[in-house]
Order: sequence, then structure tokens, then C-alpha cells
Amino acid sequence: MNHHGPPLNKLIAVAIDKDRGSQIALKWAVDNLLARGQTVILIHVKVKGSATNRLNQDASIDGSGMTELEPQLKELFLPFRVFCTRKDIQCYDVVLEDADVVKAIIEYINRTAIEVLILGAAAKGGLLRFKLKDIPGNVVKGVPDFCTVYVISKSGKISSTRSAARLAPFIHPLRHQFMQHANDRSNSIEDSNPPPRGSFSGVPKPVSDMTLSNLHTDTFNMKSPFTHRKGPNGKPYEISQPDTDISFVSSGRPSIDSMFPSFADSYDSGATPPRLSAFSDFEGQNFESMPMGRRSLDILPSELTFLSMEGDRTSISSTQDDVAAEMRRLKLELKQTMEMYSTACKEALTAQQKAMELQRWKAEEQRRIEEARIAEEAALALAEKEKAKSRAALEHAEAAQRLAELESQKRINAEMKALKEAEERNKVLNKYSNSDFRYRRYSIEEIETATEYFAQSNKIGGGGYGPVYKCYMDHTHVAVKVLRPDATHGRQQFQQEVEVLSCIRHPNMVLLLGACPEYGCLIYEFMSNGSLEDRLFQIGNTPPLSWQHRFRIAAEIGAGLLFLHQSKPEPIVHRDLKPANILLDRNLVSKISDVGLARLVPPSVADTVTQYRMTSTAGTFCYIDPEYQQTGMLGIKSDVYSLGIIFLQILTAKPPMGLTHHVERAIEKGTFNAMLDPAVPDWPRDEALSLAKLSLRCSELRRKDRPDLSKVVMPELERLRTLGEETPCQTGFYSSGHSTIQSQASVSQASQHE
Repeated sequence: MNHHGPPLNKLIAVAIDKDRGSQIALKWAVDNLLARGQTVILIHVKVKGSATNRLNQDASIDGSGMTELEPQLKELFLPFRVFCTRKDIQCYDVVLEDADVVKAIIEYINRTAIEVLILGAAAKGGLLRFKLKDIPGNVVKGVPDFCTVYVISKSGKISSTRSAARLAPFIHPLRHQFMQHANDRSNSIEDSNPPPRGSFSGVPKPVSDMTLSNLHTDTFNMKSPFTHRKGPNGKPYEISQPDTDISFVSSGRPSIDSMFPSFADSYDSGATPPRLSAFSDFEGQNFESMPMGRRSLDILPSELTFLSMEGDRTSISSTQDDVAAEMRRLKLELKQTMEMYSTACKEALTAQQKAMELQRWKAEEQRRIEEARIAEEAALALAEKEKAKSRAALEHAEAAQRLAELESQKRINAEMKALKEAEERNKVLNKYSNSDFRYRRYSIEEIETATEYFAQSNKIGGGGYGPVYKCYMDHTHVAVKVLRPDATHGRQQFQQEVEVLSCIRHPNMVLLLGACPEYGCLIYEFMSNGSLEDRLFQIGNTPPLSWQHRFRIAAEIGAGLLFLHQSKPEPIVHRDLKPANILLDRNLVSKISDVGLARLVPPSVADTVTQYRMTSTAGTFCYIDPEYQQTGMLGIKSDVYSLGIIFLQILTAKPPMGLTHHVERAIEKGTFNAMLDPAVPDWPRDEALSLAKLSLRCSELRRKDRPDLSKVVMPELERLRTLGEETPCQTGFYSSGHSTIQSQASVSQASQHE
């Protein structure tokens, strides 16, 4: 605890009310200004309805109780008294009744010569239940110049202060009462109070830091046909709300301590602490200041001798009891005089110590000034030497500059020539970049004609990127995905998907036929059997997939994902692998789509030790890698986690939420057969259990615990696919003569995650 400012014999007051700022102000005063056994005045202003009812006298509370106060005032003072009791601080409670809070406090300070006042900073509710006035600010401006004021903020620091300019003009009887009470209390305690600690060294200056975040603006200018084009009837195209998936972008991710923990504990327990204030108010009395001058102790012996002589002369008319009573009175007066003398000596000693400290500080300051003067003279002499050296160096530099100018002229000529060559080269590169021949470029007019101006009857689905339309272009059925006008990251996803799909070819990757970059349109091959998610959950009452098809689809997904991970020169991580992004063609061949969230990472990511750190995570809930979501460390095994969840859904046809936990519990209890999709009656139990265990290994929380895709996962998937091809399908589901599904199941083909 650090004590700031005033010595122990000054009058210290704290303005209190029901607000938290008053509690913080009292705690600050106890921690920084008050010592054990010292008395603090608690001032509360009870606001009246009008100024005409103002009472000129304040009501005081002494140690006998609070019988003269209202119950609200008792409850108001109770926590403050409990806190003072725990801190071994005496308190003197004062209630002022006035219509003007500021005026009441200032008048009371003038009457009682209070030298230190502490207030809580004004908040939304204001101090002392006033919302329209800055009570602390007005009190600071209006208090007399012999009073030091501290305004304490909600954080427990000094918000503002005003120091006293002079000593108090008089000594109020309260001070003598407090000092006498402190002396009586100290005499009754065997252990002495600790000495005053610390000194006020100033108000700490808060420092705040601000972190600026920079936003990157994409300069790619892309339009949407829904805002820049119209149909033949002159009306804009209709667009429905996106059927987005539950995706998210994770972001980075403080405790509130009570300033008065002892207040709440005592108040809740229902125990009423003993009253420590044993003083009555002196405002109604006209006491003069008691002189603190020194009394001569030489008079006392002569007075005692004179009384003894008078006792001898009047021994006939006086008794021994009178003499004894007079002696006791004189001893008591001597004791009081010695106590006053001791107090004066302590004050003189404190003043002498302060004077010595000031003298030492002054001598130290003079020594520093002398050292600074000597250092300045040495610096001036050194500066003169350096100035002479700099003149010589300047002359040398001028000569070197003339030589450099000749050389620079030669370099300028060479640079100008190189700049012209670079401009010519950039023109050629720009011309080449604007004519990208990696994919077929369609005009917006061709797309409008094929989709019948984006008719709702041709719409087969939609996602976060935009709606998807089925149409007929270049003598084949295609799916056209159109950028929404309000797509936040649509341009980046468009560029990413074109960059990936136009550079790779694989039987298990969806085929990009072309694009219209001006309006953000992508043209894919049409996948007639929709997504794997729709077929597993039998959307549209479609027949279930046989276990032979499921094992083959699992192997095809693993092969397509391994192709992405082994791409050159850098591996490609899909980041959003899920059943909705696995599309099936008319022969139930699975193909991976929606690579708009894919990322090209350094080749070292293929190693199990090094990962690539992303600034923000992306993916779909329940399929995203937990370690990638928590740390932002991206690697090829992030897709292995999603692959494990997909394999469990292929076996069970159940939602992904908590699926790993349920399958693991079923295997432990020996009830795994009940977890398999009941729509398939002829599951090979051993092979299904083997695939389930492999899926649980792929969906481990830690990346290092997941198996390698090429060395562990793919051999097992190839074995299961071979088993399915050698075993004839008993159910006959999806035979060669079965009609293809051409419904809105291909909505997953367009699902994008911002």
C-alpha cells in the first residue's frame, strides 16, 4: 500500500453514494492516503426536491448506531463501514440534505476545513444520482484553495486532481477528536501500527496502443448479369436467396474483478459489523481552534510546591481527598500536555526530514547541472573538431560527386534503353494475359440465349457463389454457374476455380468447359445424378446406393484427392471437401467439384513436419480440420480429416455431427452393425468394419496421428473397390437400364463458401 500526500493528522473525506464509483474512490483512499487507525469522513448528500427546504445543518452518525437515519441511508453506509472495519480504518459518517449537491459539499468543506477530498469520476448515471451535471468537475472548481481534491476513475486510477495552494485557515475540533481517538486506540493495542509508507510521485499516464489493420482491395473489375443485363422483356433477371451451407471463417479470440469483494461478502452474510465511529458532529458548536503551542514544563513543579504549601496552611479546613483529587487532575493535565508535546515533536521531526530530503535533492540537482555544463562544453569542443572533419569530407565528396555524375549519366542512358525494352516486353505479356486460351471463352449473349435469359424454369440450384442453370450449349448438356451481384468473395473464388480447373485434368475431377470472366459465369459438364449427399440421403425418393458403388466411390474420391495433393509444382489443398461437393455422372462416377476455396501451398507442406500458415481458416462445419481451425496451420492432411468424415457417412448415411464419437462407441460395444445404413441389406460386415476403423484414423484430432493418403489409405480403398467389382450387385440398384436423375440434386455443384 502506498500513501500519497497528506500526513495522518489531516481531515480526509470521501463523497459516497450508491454508485460503484464511490466504492472505487474509498478503496483508492484506503490504499493510498489512509493508515491503520486513521479516521475518514464519509459524506453523503441527500437531494431535496427544492432549494427552499434546504437544511443548513448536516446530520451525523456516531458509533451508537443509525437510529436517526432512514433505512435507505443505513443500507447506503453499511458496505462502506464494513470495508473500513476490515481495513482497520475509523469512519465518521455525515449526511447533508440540500437541493444542490455541489453547493452542499463545498459549504461543508469550508465549515470543517477538510484538507483532502476524494470523489468518484462521473459516469452515465453521474455522481450522487445527478445525470445532467458533472459533479466532480464542479466540486474541483468550487472547493477552497486549502483543500486537495482527487477524482478517481472507474479503473481505480486518478482521473483528475487539484492540489492545495495554502494551509487550512483554522483547525476544526474534529481533528482533535480524531487524533485523541487514535492515541487512545494506539495505547490500548500492544503492537504498534506500521509506519507511513511511500509518497505520492505523480499521476500515472495511461498509454494506449492501437493496432491498424490494412485491407487489400481487389482491382479485378467484374460485373454480374443480374445488375448489368436485362431479359428480352426489358426486366432484370429474377434471383432467389442463396442456399448456402453452414460455413464460417474463424477468427482470433478478457475477466472482471470486483473492486470491493469484502463489501459483497459482508453484506450477503447478513452480519452487521461493529460501529467504529464514536464521534458526534461539532457543526452546531462554536469552538475556537486549540493552540498547539508549547507549554513550559518548569511551571508544574512550582505549582505542585505552591499547592503543597497551601495544603499545609489550610490543612485544618482541607482533607487528604481533596489533595489527592487535585494531584490526579494535575497528572492528567501533565499527560495531555506531554501528548501534545510529543505530537508537535513528531511533526517537527517529519518537517526536518522533509527539509533534509529537499536539501539533498537540491545538492543532487546542482551536481547534475554542473555535470551537464561540463558535458556541454566537451560536446561543443567535439562538435568543432567534427565540423572541421566534415568540411574536409565535404570537399572530398564534391570531387567524388563530379566523378559519379559522369558515371551516372552513362548508367541513365543504359537504364533508359532497358526501360524501353521492358515496356515492350510488358505490352506483349499483357496482351498474352488478356487472351487466356486455357479455357473456352463464352460471351454473355451466348449464355443468355442458352439459359433463355436465366429463366427460373432452367434453374437447378444455387449456392453462396450464385444460382446454377441447366442449358444446352455446343450440342451437350452443361451447368452454368452465375456470380451473384452481392457475392462478397465471388471474384476471388472465380479466379481460383478457373486457375485450378483449367490447369488440371483427371477422371475424378469435374470438367470446366468454359467461362465468361466479364460476368463471372462458369460452364461445367452436367452431372445428371447430382451430389453424393443427395444420393446417400435419397433426396427425391431415389433408390439407395449399393455397397459395391459406395466402395468404388470412396476409392474414386481418394484418387482425385491424391491427384490434387501430388500436383506440380505445388500441392493443392481442397479445404472444403464434403459429400455435397462430390458430384455423380450418369454412370455414378464420382468427381470432386467446388475448388474455389483451394489453396496452392509450398511443396514442403507435403512433409508431415512443416505446414503452411493461413491468416484465416475456411471450410464447412463438421468437415474442417480441427487443428487447422484452431491454429491456422494448413497441410495436405487437413483434407484427410474431411475424407474420414465422408467415408463414415458413406457407411452410415447419417449426418456428420458427432458421427465419429457414435461410430467409435458402437465399435467398442460391439454394435457397429447397427450403425450401417439399413437401406443396404447385404453389407460385407468385416470389410465395412475395416473401412470404419480406417475412417476413424483419418478423422483424428491431431494431424500427426492421421495416416498417409498414398501409402495407407489408397491401398485399402483399392482392395475394397476390387472386392466390389468381383461381387455382383444383388439388389440391382442403379443397373445399366436405370434412368438418370435430372433433378435439382445438382445444387451442390454450385455450393460455394465465402
